[in-house]
Amino acid sequence: MKIENAKVQMRKGILEYCILHIISRGEVYASEILDELIEAKMMVVEGTLYPLLTRLKNAGLLEYKWVESVSGPPRKYYILTDAGTDSLKALEGTWQGLSASVKTITSKKN
Repeated sequence: MKIENAKVQMRKGILEYCILHIISRGEVYASEILDELIEAKMMVVEGTLYPLLTRLKNAGLLEYKWVESVSGPPRKYYILTDAGTDSLKALEGTWQGLSASVKTITSKKN
């Protein structure tokens, strides 16, 4: 197993959860989501983010609205739907359980 591939797969597995969490804080522009993910070292590029946002929108988990910008073209701001909020809560429960399980395993000494 190549370690870099394993690292990428681990990040991909929690990316949707992280994106929903970022959007749950309020209306957010895609570049703000990307900046936060990069700052958190999630190593996301636009080519990964935009298809995922489209998939989440098509699944009914988020919606967007266009807002005029004084410094350029209109911007698309993302907002969670009620279904998105429910999905985030379900993912939060899964993350808490998974995180606790991993901590239990990795905290044991030889």
